[in-house]
This record gives sequence, structure tokens and C-alpha cells, in this order.
Amino acid sequence: MLAEAEVSPLAALLADRARAAMVWALSDGRTLPACELALRGRVTPSTASSHLGKLVAGGLLTVEKQGRHRQYRLAGPQVVGLLEALASVAPAVPARSFQDGQRARAVRFARACYDHLAGRVGVELAAALVQRGRLRLRGRDYQLTRAGERFLERLGIDVSRARESRRAFARACLDWSERKHHLAGALGALLLERLLALGWLERTASSRALRLCERGRRGLAQRFGLVLPSALAD
Repeated sequence: MLAEAEVSPLAALLADRARAAMVWALSDGRTLPACELALRGRVTPSTASSHLGKLVAGGLLTVEKQGRHRQYRLAGPQVVGLLEALASVAPAVPARSFQDGQRARAVRFARACYDHLAGRVGVELAAALVQRGRLRLRGRDYQLTRAGERFLERLGIDVSRARESRRAFARACLDWSERKHHLAGALGALLLERLLALGWLERTASSRALRLCERGRRGLAQRFGLVLPSALAD
């Protein structure tokens, strides 16, 4: 018989601000070297190396050697789920600077949650698909309707790829900043992949925030009926 899950070791790993910052920096699925993660954690390279070793040993990160360098990434999407769950109950803190405030605003507006779209744009996009009868929320998952499948295929998404995946097909992921659901799972990943390919969204170099381009603002309005203020899209 299995005992209850032991959560204290994982909680201890994320209790350190530098380690938490490093894990958040990787939450959009990217791979980063130790030197970059040291900057994100605001610690020295030697301290970062120690923290990263603990995160790898604790199963939150994986590491790949590329010559003399080491590249780190999250162990899987379940790590982002852990972060999002903690963030949803954590108290908000004031930004330490104007730049931090702008960065936080951008992350809340649109971001990559591992490999799918989150933030206000992700939540409103999922809601628009539900309102137009293309998705139905069923417990922890979305159900794709026939109309929704035709719509996504016209957008250029190969729905069969998502169905053949071993992961959840269309998971409803609770968004920590909006407190509502966005579309995750294999279908959510393909949707974000397509929006990036269309040039509607762009990745940012120093943040997990995604930039909504003017082309994307128009496309979301025309194809999804989703109207977003241009001031937030800039």
C-alpha cells in the first residue's frame, strides 16, 4: 500500500526565491544555460550551480550537456502545473520597480505556460471557443466539437496530431493570474504553435511573456471574435 505523497521536499525546493525564479524562467518550455539562470535568480554562478543541482536531484529540472556547457529545462509540464497551483493561492506582491511592473503586466496579459497559451489572451481565447460552440468544458478537460475541429483545421491545425499524442488531448488548465481556465494539453500546444507560426504572437527574449502583434489582434478579432484593446497589444 502506498503512503500519502510526500510534498515537503518539493515545497522546500521552491521555498528559496532564487530557485523559484529559475524554475519560473523555464516555465515556457525553453532551455537556458546556468549563467542565464544565475541572472534570473540574481545569484552568483557558483550559487546558481548549487541551486540547479538541487532542482535536478529533486526532479523539477533536467540537464543536458553541450560540450562544456549545461542546458537546463523543466522536467515536464507537470512542473508548470505545480507552479501555477502555488501562484493561484500565493498573495500578490508589489513590483519593486517600474520595469518589474511592466514585465509582470506583460506576463499576465499573454504568456507561454510550458507549451500552451496562458494569461488574459489564453483565457479569453478559450472562452471564445466555448461561447461559439467549438469547445465544451467537461470537468478537467475540454471536448472538441465537430464545428471546433473544422474551425481549427481551417486555421491550419492538424487535430489528428493532438489525438495521437500520449498526453491529455484538451486539458482545462486553471490560469493563476486570471483565475479562469485556458486550453492546455496536446491541442493547446498545437494552437500556440500555430499562432506563433502565423506571426500573431511573438516570443520575447528575456521573459516568458508573449507579444501580441497587430496582425494577431486583427486575426483574433476576425477568426475568434476576440476583441482585445490595442493598448494592451502593443
